[in-house]
Amino acid sequence: MPQITKKRVIKRLPMLPAERALKVISGRWKAVILYYLFDGPRRLSALKALMPGITQKVLIDQLREMEEHGLVSREIFAEIPARVEYSATRLGLSLEPILLALCQWGQHHADELDERPHLADCIIRPRRATEAAPN
Repeated sequence: MPQITKKRVIKRLPMLPAERALKVISGRWKAVILYYLFDGPRRLSALKALMPGITQKVLIDQLREMEEHGLVSREIFAEIPARVEYSATRLGLSLEPILLALCQWGQHHADELDERPHLADCIIRPRRATEAAPN
């Protein structure tokens, strides 16, 4: 079954690498979700609380897409009630320096347009290569 999923994803994604990368992380919420998962696993309710502007349906859809693209993993704990946690995979964590660069560029862009005071903080702490990553 996982092979079918991988083939389906590959067929649906663009063949140009830059376009493929943008397709995988595009969307209003994917970078924000990853940003919060860089700190460690989180439950759906915790993610929702961190992003009050997102609906639960959109959050679930974005998490499913990122899971399908290998950026996020979902772990279901055998508890009553069941507990589900989402975490960034190694592939997802590899986007951290890219998101840091995008954050810095966004700040530069705001500076150039004299809009810096209107920006929210953008704090991404790049990991050392020796730190263990889940999955």
